[in-house]
Amino acid sequence: MDLGALRRNLRRVEAAVGPGTALVPMVKADAYGLGMRAAADAFRRELAPDGPWGFGVAAAAEGEALREAGWTGRVLLSSPMPPDELPRAARAGLTPSVWELETLRRWAELAAGAGRRLPFHLEVDTGMGRAGLPWAEAAEWGVEAARIAAGRLLWEGCFTHFHSADEPDLAATDRQWERFRHALSLLPPPAEGDPPRLVHSSNSAAALRRAGYGCDLARPGIFLYGGAAGADVQPEPVASVRARLSLVRRVPAGTTVGYGATYTAPRDEVWGTAAIGYGDGLRRALATAGGEAIVRGVRVPIVGRISMDVSVLNLSRVPGARAGDVATFIGRDGAEEIRVDEVAERCGTISYEILTGLTPRLPRVYLGGGSP
Repeated sequence: MDLGALRRNLRRVEAAVGPGTALVPMVKADAYGLGMRAAADAFRRELAPDGPWGFGVAAAAEGEALREAGWTGRVLLSSPMPPDELPRAARAGLTPSVWELETLRRWAELAAGAGRRLPFHLEVDTGMGRAGLPWAEAAEWGVEAARIAAGRLLWEGCFTHFHSADEPDLAATDRQWERFRHALSLLPPPAEGDPPRLVHSSNSAAALRRAGYGCDLARPGIFLYGGAAGADVQPEPVASVRARLSLVRRVPAGTTVGYGATYTAPRDEVWGTAAIGYGDGLRRALATAGGEAIVRGVRVPIVGRISMDVSVLNLSRVPGARAGDVATFIGRDGAEEIRVDEVAERCGTISYEILTGLTPRLPRVYLGGGSP
């Protein structure tokens, strides 16, 4: 994990949204599989002395892990939580996203028991459909939310989530934004003495392609970790996935490899067995989707099915390959590079799934300062 690239990607988002918008880097799913403690520390240092406005996570356990790592600032729970996680959020000083009024009532009860006002951000559903209060009914639920919060809770912010901000056509995203603005206009004002509510809507793509719509906060995620935020917005690569060759051998024509013997050498070839498999997060689908690695600066194909612990490469075009050589499955070696989005496209998925699928068995090595 290149922490220097991670920090530069953060600065690109910061420049795109401008000085009036604070950042909430998303570090959920162990910072998209790359290590939450190291990523959060890099973001904190890069935005010193105050650090980011806060960090975004998806589960109370992730917020607790940030607290254990020493982060005392805001932690925003960006996803709906099961009801039994709300007490954990209160104990850890986390700020939940509230997506329906019954959850808000439960949060208010916890605040009464704690003897202090607890903050929350309320989600407005403008088309994502998976959570949030309906934008067109904001006049009704807004009054009820204010009544529930009165004297017990701090209604700190309102947000929505875009479903297509990384698509070539941003018309749907602009339409969501207009719905969100309309909903905000229908809400009652903050309680007397409370600060204005913070407004946020933008993931990586909207932050970079629409300047975050000028909101108070932006919530960048995948772009920070090296995943494209739309075809026209490419970050610096952050993650590299490498393994050493444990065996290199010459095989005669007709030799088969892997479970099911799905590949047969059509001629004499040189094969290398790399010490990485789907147990490490190397997607099994790559074997039939043209998956490749780079060895000694040369792209080479994966042959046969990927096993749990190993994969086999055709090294016939790599002079002098030997056991101990490094095979790069994501990253750069010489003039060749395999980007995470290329791997995702081959597998018929997205970069998020590739990165978060890298298992704990793969050691995380951090370059450019910082440690896990």
